[in-house]
Amino acid sequence: SGAELLSVSTDDDNKCFGITFRTPPSDSTGVPHILEHSVLCGSRKYKTKDPFVQLLQGSLQTFLNAFTYPDRTCYVVASQNTKDFYNLINVYSDAVYHPRAISDPMVHAQEGWHLELEDVSAPLTYKGVVYNEMKGVYSSPDSLLQREAQQSIFPDNTYGVDSGGDPVDIPNLSFEQFAEFHAKFYHPGNSRIFFAGDDDVTKRLEIMDEYLRDFGPSPESKPASTIQWQPKKFEEPKKVRQPYPAGADQPETHMTMINWLLNDRPLAPVEEITVTVLDHLLMGTSSAILRKTLMESGLGDAITGGGLMSELMQGTFSVGLKGVAPENVDKVEELIIETLNKVTEEGFSEDAIAASMNTIEFDMREFNTGSFPKGLSLMLGSMREWIYDRSPTEALKFEEPLNELKASIAESGSKVFQDMIREFMLENNHRTTIEMYPSKTLEEEQLKAERERLLKIKESLSEEQLQAIIDKTITLKKLQAAEDPPEARATIPKLDLSDLKREVTEYPIEVIENEADSGVTFVKHELGSTSGIAYANLAVDVSGLPLEDVPLLPLFTRIMMENGAGDLDS
Repeated sequence: SGAELLSVSTDDDNKCFGITFRTPPSDSTGVPHILEHSVLCGSRKYKTKDPFVQLLQGSLQTFLNAFTYPDRTCYVVASQNTKDFYNLINVYSDAVYHPRAISDPMVHAQEGWHLELEDVSAPLTYKGVVYNEMKGVYSSPDSLLQREAQQSIFPDNTYGVDSGGDPVDIPNLSFEQFAEFHAKFYHPGNSRIFFAGDDDVTKRLEIMDEYLRDFGPSPESKPASTIQWQPKKFEEPKKVRQPYPAGADQPETHMTMINWLLNDRPLAPVEEITVTVLDHLLMGTSSAILRKTLMESGLGDAITGGGLMSELMQGTFSVGLKGVAPENVDKVEELIIETLNKVTEEGFSEDAIAASMNTIEFDMREFNTGSFPKGLSLMLGSMREWIYDRSPTEALKFEEPLNELKASIAESGSKVFQDMIREFMLENNHRTTIEMYPSKTLEEEQLKAERERLLKIKESLSEEQLQAIIDKTITLKKLQAAEDPPEARATIPKLDLSDLKREVTEYPIEVIENEADSGVTFVKHELGSTSGIAYANLAVDVSGLPLEDVPLLPLFTRIMMENGAGDLDS
């Protein structure tokens, strides 16, 4: 079939499965986003309108979601119950490879967009799940700023359009184009399949074989989805000014952000770690020089732009301020460039480098995924390379490049970071400055343009065509309101009581009273592997605190944790 599959066997009982397709859009109709919604609306084996609603009613899933990136679409599930895990794999696999959506235009109408009309005398309207969602996104000033930044820095490749969909462009997507996108990009030959956990490896492969055996090779699938490099070609930095919708009572402040395209070639592993540490040195803490300088400048209210963004094929660096007075917009850019020039001349202190290196190394070793299943984080980490036809496991290795960076720092100190700022930023003209200014009329102007567009469409339609839209509106609403028949509901797999684990998982805990004659009770819990990291929590008895002082505890703990002490400022 041409599918690529990575099977990771671990002792983690939170089993994870994911399918990722490379789905680069050529326009802003939002077809990858609409398809992500639509494939979950029934399939060849699972006949209900929304299998996942029924599945969730009896599932023990610890994660179930899908993501649309600018260049890929991921479908991920996780569960600690083996039968539940297999159920989720089956439903997701059938959904992506054999969705009802590609043969039923009503799914495209519901999840993407459709013209709605209930009475011939009423105005036409646009409706659709993704259409409505993206109208909300496009009303957010922060979202508009990020969109302008990405599209300005990538004028020539797929990152220059909106994979989520622009509400103005979404109605240009036909059902035929929608179905064609699935046929082109959702072939196994364009998929990366990932497993991680303690389940039986052979069983994983047997389940996937049930789906992949339906497909022959598709040599054109991968070449058709290849992401093209955006060359760094600007002869001089560019400026973009765009309005954002502002309410009548909102202050008339601007937002401004500078954006660099960092690389137009693959970065070596040591370069990837170096730029990550550099990002932390510049932006990672409240005392990081670029963040601190901007926040203390008084030129704006809050930082915007998260610094380094490295999850796509090419890295970018973005930073700026929100809440900027119009006369200070240019000063923000000047201050950012001035600060970077200062760093290239003076370098970073040994303490700052050591702190950032320790933080980044600790994060990589700990691999703390929070509430995310660890397998999901492994998948997303590997996908940063795998989706671009590079080794999925290389993306997870850090020891060798980290040691290489340490050796470089030991030899020449801050120079490696100063050189990187100079090459990737100060001497790099592929840079854009986005200025977003408030418009109290923009929202009404957009609504007016939409009404005029719909009025023009309505005036061009015959009575028969208008009646067809009314009939389709009625049919769609009936379908949405109708319950699935019993035979369709019977296709959704369920768990029985016998499938549940009845034993309570016990973890080894040792309690030592009066440890080393200190009067302290010591609770020890040994884990199989913590990557050499020891975790210590100190609990203090506050039962003797006067009740009137209890409200001060949150403030006291924040001061203890965030204000530094002695000669240490943070």
